Amino acid sequence: MIHATRQPAAGSGLVLASLLSLLLLLAACVGGEPAADRPRVVCTTGMITDLAARIGGDRLQVDGLMGPGVDPHLYKASAGDLHLLSRADLVLSNGLHLEARLGEVLANLREARAVALCEGLEGVDLLVAAGGGDLPDPHLWFDVAAWSRVARRIGEELARLDPPGAASHRERAARLAEGLDSLDAAIRARTAALPPERRVLVTAHDAFQYFGRAYGFEVRGLQGISTVAEAGARDVQELAAFLAERRIPAIFVESSVPRRTLEAVREAAQAAGHEVAIGGELYSDALGSAGTPAATYEGMVAHNVDTILQALAVPKEAP
Repeated sequence: MIHATRQPAAGSGLVLASLLSLLLLLAACVGGEPAADRPRVVCTTGMITDLAARIGGDRLQVDGLMGPGVDPHLYKASAGDLHLLSRADLVLSNGLHLEARLGEVLANLREARAVALCEGLEGVDLLVAAGGGDLPDPHLWFDVAAWSRVARRIGEELARLDPPGAASHRERAARLAEGLDSLDAAIRARTAALPPERRVLVTAHDAFQYFGRAYGFEVRGLQGISTVAEAGARDVQELAAFLAERRIPAIFVESSVPRRTLEAVREAAQAAGHEVAIGGELYSDALGSAGTPAATYEGMVAHNVDTILQALAVPKEAP
């Protein structure tokens, strides 16, 4: 297992833990001397900030706008954010309407060069949000192989920003992307061991469709891909009926979404005669707090995989 508060599981869990340790060791190996006037990079989400800071190393000043527990769908720029953005040489965002309330600010940037990393990404098929017309699903980071392509794109953008450090930016990005590809393979192996009928992931909002496509899960979210519109009583009842019909053992709250509506789903399922557990808290739109294993992208993914598999595992028979 990877989450620090849990004991390692035999076999595949140890493989994933070893891969994560190797990735973090590689990430710490950043060289280069600090530049007198380092180019400034401002990132929106924690998932982007983490990669950009590790790829840029000491050559760049990297700042993130959204900290742990922050919902990017609802995020509004503060005066401090506007100051950071006004001084940025490069702004890296997720795009695909994830930063909905920040979108106008990003669109109006004049001095800084703004890049929406998940838009126009080669080799990645975007999903369309259920019930959202042609609106793309922005939660691409839950497909680790796809996010490795984002890491390489960050490397190219940083190389363009900082030509003297271009080689080191590209090298770090390539090492990080290769590590993510290995992590993706390890996750596929672990999730494949879970029986298909147990691979049903129910969460607070519809952020895990890319995870479902990559690793073979059926995914249901109480709210849609954005948390702007709150779930209604009908949504709660419909999801509770689904849980009862399919005998789903666990549902998951999210670090950046209030848990009260999912608690209501649990109570409605109980009223329908089905006991469902809260399987744990997942990191969806934000990383964990500094100093925790989930403070890095890989650590966040590892925590989620551990939490999901433990909660959905087939119960062991009593001796």
